[in-house]
Amino acid sequence: MSQTNLAVDFDFQLPAMPEPLSSDEKATLKDKIKRLLKERNAVLVAHYYTDPEIQALAEETGGCVADSLEMARFGNQHPADTLIVAGVKFMGETAKILTPEKTVLMPELEATCSLDLGCPVEEFSAFCDQHPEHTVVVYANTSAAVKARADWVVTSSIALEIVEMLDSEDKLILWGPDRHLGSYIEKVTGANMTMWQGACIVHDEFKAKALRDLKVQYPEAAVLVHPESPANVVALADAVGSTSQLIKASQEMPNQHFIVATDQGIFYKMEQANPDKTFIAAPTGGNGATCRSCASCPWMAMNGLKSIVEALESPIGKEIVVDSELAQKALIPLHRMLNFAAENKLKTQGNA
Repeated sequence: MSQTNLAVDFDFQLPAMPEPLSSDEKATLKDKIKRLLKERNAVLVAHYYTDPEIQALAEETGGCVADSLEMARFGNQHPADTLIVAGVKFMGETAKILTPEKTVLMPELEATCSLDLGCPVEEFSAFCDQHPEHTVVVYANTSAAVKARADWVVTSSIALEIVEMLDSEDKLILWGPDRHLGSYIEKVTGANMTMWQGACIVHDEFKAKALRDLKVQYPEAAVLVHPESPANVVALADAVGSTSQLIKASQEMPNQHFIVATDQGIFYKMEQANPDKTFIAAPTGGNGATCRSCASCPWMAMNGLKSIVEALESPIGKEIVVDSELAQKALIPLHRMLNFAAENKLKTQGNA
């Protein structure tokens, strides 16, 4: 049975949503962004959880829509001098660490993540110091400082494989920060994991009872669940996986209806890949319940067309800066993950 640590109990202050824009305002801003991207030799990379209009704009302008790791990889390989990262701060930091020679701008530097906020480096480092015999594995949804304290960084798409490898080497694992993802990995792998007790406010709000009730309404629907969700929600899933894995599952499974337990921003790519299928948001509460996120990350929603224009026109206050010494330390566990992923891909191709 895993040991646990009770993280600091944060009462997160949620950000205000961008003001709604008219169709004419949106069209004007999109045209300006397209022009500015060319003038600044910049490329727009957007996360699956951002507004569908921003995802579409990234695609239209030669950028990409992806998970946090693929966003950083794309930015690293793209010839643009400047990366506009539409997502949350840890994604911009990862892009800067992997591509230090490029300018990395974010529409909103204040856009963050409850997992990042709930894992401050001072408290997490003290937790690590209490378990010096453990290999420290942290989720990508953390600050550069927390990554620098880790032995490995993982994304949800490769966490299982890395933990399985470490467990095969009889390593004790200290995991942070998402308790639900950590518990899921521990259950699947049987690894010995000591956990930091963080959570994503979006996935933490999905409710098993309400999901069972929704399944009664849609008995033929398959349930797709991100493993940042509570265990009783994961237990109801027909497929569990990262954002990219869930999109792939929606394409490969024969069902015409899907109930999706992750941020609703993913519907843009799911519907794009499956125009003949129907996607339904998993419930975040039952009768009389309230939610803070309602299956939509409030920090991701801070990324708007206006703020992208502002970043391109006046980068001051929009640029990601990571201390060079800290970046070098964080690069070590990031490279371990990237090298593992590359080797794992080669093995998979060789066995095909």
